[in-house]
Amino acid sequence: MGIGVLCGLLAGALWGIVFLAPAYLAAFTPLQLTAGRYLAYGVLALLLVGPRLRGLLGRLSRADLYALTRHALAGNIVYYVLLAYGVQYAGIAPTSLIVGMVPLVVTLLGRHDHGAVPLRRMLAPLLLVAAGIACINIDTFAHAPVDASAIGIAGGVLCAAGALLCWSWYALDNARYLKTNPHFSSAEWSALYGLATGVLSLLLVPFAFLDAGAPDAGARNWTVFWACNALLALGASVIGNHFWNVASRRVPVTLGGQLILFETLFALLYGCIYRGTAPRPLELAAIALLIAGVGWSVRLHGAIDHGGVTLPDQERR
Repeated sequence: MGIGVLCGLLAGALWGIVFLAPAYLAAFTPLQLTAGRYLAYGVLALLLVGPRLRGLLGRLSRADLYALTRHALAGNIVYYVLLAYGVQYAGIAPTSLIVGMVPLVVTLLGRHDHGAVPLRRMLAPLLLVAAGIACINIDTFAHAPVDASAIGIAGGVLCAAGALLCWSWYALDNARYLKTNPHFSSAEWSALYGLATGVLSLLLVPFAFLDAGAPDAGARNWTVFWACNALLALGASVIGNHFWNVASRRVPVTLGGQLILFETLFALLYGCIYRGTAPRPLELAAIALLIAGVGWSVRLHGAIDHGGVTLPDQERR
């Protein structure tokens, strides 16, 4: 389980970067950001699989194809479109912390899964997490720009809430599927996941790049756009998803939900670096409360004998 927690932390550190891209590439639409990132992800996955592609495809069952399709849509494409809209209309901090409520949603939905700590024992750490999320949201809306559109912020918050629902469902369904279908290693499943996402992102291309010839399109730096998306595809998608698949197989789903908070913490850190300021008092309080809640949850799960999860040889190594 210690390896699973470490992999969850590393995945969060890489995933936190995705909240910066919509702010840094504000001249591009959320559809363009999503299509660019996942086209790059698909190409990288294809290169990494290489000569093993035919063998991997031959091992896919109909259930695997269905799982890859729904996970690519919910966990990548739809999620990132909504996240990008949230960041561009509401800002990095509120979006990252609304999405940061994933642990609460996943813990509640996964409370009947194998290895889950009883909800009454999880109440105290969950209250710490809720307090942390409340602190950062109070701080965010207290420091909203005076000229910010209320309708725009509300729309961004709704998009962030949609991203929260997408990722909560994906996190649960992906963890359950990996635990019950160990015939692919985490690296193999991550590669297949990337290929499925890349294929599905092709459907976005006609809509995403339809306005490439618009009057304001000249302000867009396409070299920077593709460079950023290539880095996101490699770091957040290829490497980050591999770490997360390892974590998903090694920890109970309720603890996996708590580990997603690392993404929120790193997104907050990167947001502070991007705006060039230190965290404000309520932001620091939120960080402390979130870390305390996750640490407490890890200890509660570590105190239970889960009976072990059978892993394929690739995962034991």
